Amino acid sequence: MNFRTALPDSSANSSRRKVLKQSALTLGALLAAPQLLRPAIGSTAENKKLLFFTKSSGFEHDVVKRKDSELAYAERIMTEMGKKYNIDVHCSKDGRIFDKDYEQFDGFLFYTTTDLTQGKEKEPAMTVQGKENLLNAIAAGKGFAGSHCASDTFHTKGNAAENQATPDPYIQMIGGEFIRHGRQQEATMKLVSPSFPGAPKSGSFRMNEEWYSLKNFAKDMHVILVQETEGMVDADYKRPAYPATWARTQGKGRVFYTSMGHREDVWTNPNFESLFMGGLNWTLGRIAAETPPNLSAVCPDAATMPKL
Repeated sequence: MNFRTALPDSSANSSRRKVLKQSALTLGALLAAPQLLRPAIGSTAENKKLLFFTKSSGFEHDVVKRKDSELAYAERIMTEMGKKYNIDVHCSKDGRIFDKDYEQFDGFLFYTTTDLTQGKEKEPAMTVQGKENLLNAIAAGKGFAGSHCASDTFHTKGNAAENQATPDPYIQMIGGEFIRHGRQQEATMKLVSPSFPGAPKSGSFRMNEEWYSLKNFAKDMHVILVQETEGMVDADYKRPAYPATWARTQGKGRVFYTSMGHREDVWTNPNFESLFMGGLNWTLGRIAAETPPNLSAVCPDAATMPKL
């Protein structure tokens, strides 16, 4: 973005002042956004178009449940956050969008459940070709981010309590798969990638959330937050520490996922916003970050399954 505007020599001083004032306001608005966007100013801070896809073929979470056709809680939050970060957020539950209309978007954000090729009356199904279109678009360079139940989507065939040698192509793309969860509780998110965009400056943190127990981890993922299981209750978490938030590449595309996002208060938590929007801006190609595979180093026993 270039904030210098050339005016003809004959322009009035008032016109110059008006242009300079507008440029200053634009710059001020961008600088008001969190630190993670500042590196993009002057080069890649142009508007990006994001599809926030919230179709629920299975259980529908309250944060994406619409009332009287109004946008759901998380959809409203994302729309507002998009304005802060120069992201035009389009919310949809219509799976048919992936037949053709998906091409207009720079990236996708999923908060979805189970087999999206299965539809409800008000949430038309994604076609089989639409699923393939999505995966091909990401591999070709479009960004993808997933929150919470995005890992509870397109499950791999086989025993849910086991890792599979060949996960579903969608699961391979996102990097991990939901098993189930226990009761909501406070737990520690251990930060293992402090240089990732938007990583909390305070480092590791505790949060009350509905924590997912996950499996089928992509070996090439870059783990950002680790789910510390010591002290957690319920059988789902009687296992070694495992990834909870990560980044990876899929072909030319960038993929970011976090298990956080079930509770309304999580969506307004500063740590969540900072890391989530950092990851989202990274997937959109606005921010550079080193994301080398580190799964075996930070979560060596992540493949160990809980006894359910």
